[in-house]
Amino acid sequence: MKKACLFFFLLFNLSAFSQKIAIKNNLAYDALLTPNLSLEFSLGKKWTLDTQVGMNFFFYEDNAMASGYKTSKWSHWLVQPEIRYWTCEVFNGWFWGLHAHGGQMNVGGINIPFVLQNHHKEMKAHRYEGYFYGGGISTGYHWILSNRFSMEASIGIGYARVKYDKFKCGSCGKKAGKGSADYLGPTKIAVSVIYMLK
Repeated sequence: MKKACLFFFLLFNLSAFSQKIAIKNNLAYDALLTPNLSLEFSLGKKWTLDTQVGMNFFFYEDNAMASGYKTSKWSHWLVQPEIRYWTCEVFNGWFWGLHAHGGQMNVGGINIPFVLQNHHKEMKAHRYEGYFYGGGISTGYHWILSNRFSMEASIGIGYARVKYDKFKCGSCGKKAGKGSADYLGPTKIAVSVIYMLK
């Protein structure tokens, strides 16, 4: 009998902490042509785990000789998990976060502020294929709009290590070398629309 009571007590507490799950879409990433989705799980009274995924790899023609091929490319995917501590309660008010990130890129014909800083002047004339990884810290605020809908804004800074192969132009496949770069600056900007599952 004691074991059964203990089991139901533990089950009740676990279900109370795991009731809140948020599905989110970051409008800032949408504006950068990066479709994205995030799930955030309650881990207790003060902690959540946010898992964001964004990708843009289906807007471009792969064949450089095809008529629909674009020399400007912003093809990439990224994953950014974040553990959050809430100052009041989960999914309400201010939070602090610690995030990691990683992904791949195929970018050419455009200048990207802050990225590959030592090559910024020549970015538009080349294409870069490679991957990145790193992490950072963030802060944000969550507004409850109704029982199911919320809004959230957050910003983060951190570090990324970028490793890449460099190609001579945005459309050709002739390799010009490879390299790496260190990035320190904004690593997260979010203005998210949120739907709560309970």
